[in-house]
Amino acid sequence: MAENLLEVKNLRKYFPARGDFLGKAVTVKAVDGVDFAIRKGETLGLAGESGCGKTTIGKLILRLLEPTEGEIIFEGKNILQFNKNKLKSLRRHVQIIFQDPFASLDPRKTVEYTVAEPMKVHSLNPRQRRQKVLQLLDKVGITPEQARRYPHQFSGGQRQRIGIARALALNPKFIVADEPVSALDVSIQAQILNLMMDLQEEFHLTYLFIAHDLSVINHVSDQVTIMYLGKIVELAPKKILFHSPLHPYTKALLSAIPIPDPTIKREQVVLEGDVPSPINVPSGCRFHTRCPSLLPVCKSKEPVLREIEENHFVACHLHGES
Repeated sequence: MAENLLEVKNLRKYFPARGDFLGKAVTVKAVDGVDFAIRKGETLGLAGESGCGKTTIGKLILRLLEPTEGEIIFEGKNILQFNKNKLKSLRRHVQIIFQDPFASLDPRKTVEYTVAEPMKVHSLNPRQRRQKVLQLLDKVGITPEQARRYPHQFSGGQRQRIGIARALALNPKFIVADEPVSALDVSIQAQILNLMMDLQEEFHLTYLFIAHDLSVINHVSDQVTIMYLGKIVELAPKKILFHSPLHPYTKALLSAIPIPDPTIKREQVVLEGDVPSPINVPSGCRFHTRCPSLLPVCKSKEPVLREIEENHFVACHLHGES
């Protein structure tokens, strides 16, 4: 079994915010005690509704945000203890593919400049930079003739390919893919996903793949983590989670995936109400206000994420001690 490249332990991120019209200070618990690990060469899919803390976790791992509490262990070292120089060195190994291919590229810079910029920051030889830029662009399906063009001259799918090339510029080991296909047409999504999987195999990459679309998660992931309101509610290998989900929230999400066969019928779990505000988190289990399988204990005691079966973790009073 491959060793862990990244481990996240008790990760928390709280944001101060204004509450009511009187300006009373409140706290937004965006990420509230998260633990997981990603093995070398694998993809961990991170899924959940909008606002559950997925993107915040990605930014914390990249140290684009500083956590309130916890540890982020990369290759055996806690990166939260890194100084400025060590953090710059870390950037060579940890990169990001952004969600929006339109906003993530500078419209004033050519594609060649955009992909070469990380190499320039890290002092790679100018001759090597240009050669490598053209090689990377070729890997993602952009021709050398297109290298001197500007972002507005490309389609959305092509721009995301450029974003992928930029993420690969420094030969990273780990990439946070923050909903990299959600802004693209469905036909283009498949091309980008297959490209990312091919590049993962070629360059031995490890991904944290953030998405709200579970069909996309199913296509690319080895392990899957389901988040709800800042907490992990279920974590398991892909095949186990998709075939034998345990948490009511996971079951509801899976029931909403469209099946491309009209002869197959599946019972759909419809959740009532909206996701509660992270400013005013419900007591006990955070999902109890919408749970179709509510137990009395759910309102008062928060469930602990525990291993129910081999490599299958769930935080639910329906499974385990109450």
